[in-house]
Amino acid sequence: MTSSLIGRVAGRYGMERGEVLAQWSLTGSPARHPGGGGVRADAEVVLNGAGRQLLAELCGVDSRVLARALPAYMVDGLAEDAVARGRWRAAQTVAGPAVFGCRSCAARRTGQAVSSVVYRPRWRRVCVRHGKWLLDADADPVWEYLELGGVSEVVRAQYRWAGVRRRAGRDPDVVFDMAHAVVCRWWDQAPGWEEETIWPRRLYRLAEVNAGGDLGWWRIVGRDAAVFPEAVAVAGVLLEPGTSELAWEAFGGERLRARGADDPLCRRLGERVGRPWLGPLAGTDYDGALSAHIGALARARRPGGADRAGWRDDPWRVRSEHRPATAAALLRVRAAEARQAGSGTRWRAAVSAGTRMGIGRWADETAESLGALRGVQGSGTTREVARVLLESLTDSAEKVDLALLTAARAALDAGVGLDDVAGWCRLPAGDLVRILAEPQDDGQDEDGTARV
Repeated sequence: MTSSLIGRVAGRYGMERGEVLAQWSLTGSPARHPGGGGVRADAEVVLNGAGRQLLAELCGVDSRVLARALPAYMVDGLAEDAVARGRWRAAQTVAGPAVFGCRSCAARRTGQAVSSVVYRPRWRRVCVRHGKWLLDADADPVWEYLELGGVSEVVRAQYRWAGVRRRAGRDPDVVFDMAHAVVCRWWDQAPGWEEETIWPRRLYRLAEVNAGGDLGWWRIVGRDAAVFPEAVAVAGVLLEPGTSELAWEAFGGERLRARGADDPLCRRLGERVGRPWLGPLAGTDYDGALSAHIGALARARRPGGADRAGWRDDPWRVRSEHRPATAAALLRVRAAEARQAGSGTRWRAAVSAGTRMGIGRWADETAESLGALRGVQGSGTTREVARVLLESLTDSAEKVDLALLTAARAALDAGVGLDDVAGWCRLPAGDLVRILAEPQDDGQDEDGTARV
């Protein structure tokens, strides 16, 4: 990045970065971390012609050398006059994602083992020479990289990506973005999958090698590194010549039907990522990037079914609602939740699958019981109508109480503040504590059968 180079140039001259930046007439303000934080590492400077010439003179090189080395060096948009000018921008809006550079590589090339920020696409985050995963520069720089000593499969995946990239053609970014969105959705769903063992072990090895952070923090910071081998494998499958035919078969071919657990493309994806059990789960997930991709492929295969607008049915376009949040965004949400006495985790990850299923079952049974009361008051004797109404409403109230107390206990166990939970339950905090301390009725008789 241009701003990162200016910082290193300042170090060479024995000056502060701000002193060197004062040589340019800068407009705007550098991007900062929210909540009164410092300047973000990915704050970029765009220069005009005179500003570029000044930087070349400070570096002692020809301007054409810098043009080849700095992606943002030739970005225009400033007044072209004799005054060296610059404008602060966020790196993402200038030349794409920015990451912290490998300090070992910087020392090898420049003799300075200092922090640097470079532009890198998401499919090029592994420093294969030194075995490091380079982290996004828009997050609070607690870590600049992750050591990959215990997860060599991530390094091997970077080598395999070279072959996938050749098949991707001129724009590998869109291919990887789709594959990354697919596996990130699986990553979010994985805490509820009992069969999933690969990612927990990989994340544990990442945390063990790098020594630090809690599980919630690691699930955010280590996500992209942990899912990278699967993202490469998924991208490879989606680029295979027979993929569109498999998508066509998933919808029944000429005999159109809904996709289901027997989706052949999802089955192949599950096999390629080493999870044969994943195919039926992915085949019945109808709200994600993979489902949109398969649907677009099938519509293009159907005679006369392609979208005339073109871009709306581009199978490689990742819709905004399917695009995974960046680590920086997730960390900001986690910090905000922590400040609000929350756990900093997601409900699905903090609450066991059995507890979630119980709450959902009681809510569904209550809705069914209440729905059955429609029209009950239209006929029947007073005694019979009263009996049906009161028994059904009492049964529904018991199930609502069970769901309410189970959800409250789960929220408290996840770290949500007692005052907040009590307020949402519309109970004094002391009463809620007393109720939760009592033995909980699980809605079953002594023999373990559900109470009717």
